[in-house]
Amino acid sequence: MRYALLIHELPGAYDGFDDAQRTAITAEYTALRDDERVLSGERLQPVSTATTVRAGGLLTDGPFADTKEVFGGFFLVEAPDLDSALELAGRVPAVRLGGSVEVRPLAEPAR
Repeated sequence: MRYALLIHELPGAYDGFDDAQRTAITAEYTALRDDERVLSGERLQPVSTATTVRAGGLLTDGPFADTKEVFGGFFLVEAPDLDSALELAGRVPAVRLGGSVEVRPLAEPAR
C-alpha cells in the first residue's frame, strides 16, 4: 500500500544549529529518501514563500492557517502495512525536534 508521510515542522526548529548539526539532520533525511520503501519525497520552500488562494480570488501571503507547525515536505512510500509506514515516519527528524508526521494512505484509483 502507498502512504504519504506529511512532515510538519516547528518554525525555528533548526535555529541555533551549527553547520555540523545541519549536515547531520540532512544526512538523516537523505538516509530516509534512500530507503527502498520511499518512492519519492520533496522538501518545501519556507512557509514565508507560500501564497494561499481563497474563494472569490482572494490571495494572501503565507500559509493557509495559523498553526504552531508548518507543512515542510513529504515522502511517498510503498509499505507492506501501516506499521512499516509508521516506522519510517518515526525516523523523520522533525518528530524529534517537536514537529509531527501525518501518515495517510493514498486513495486507490477507481477501477
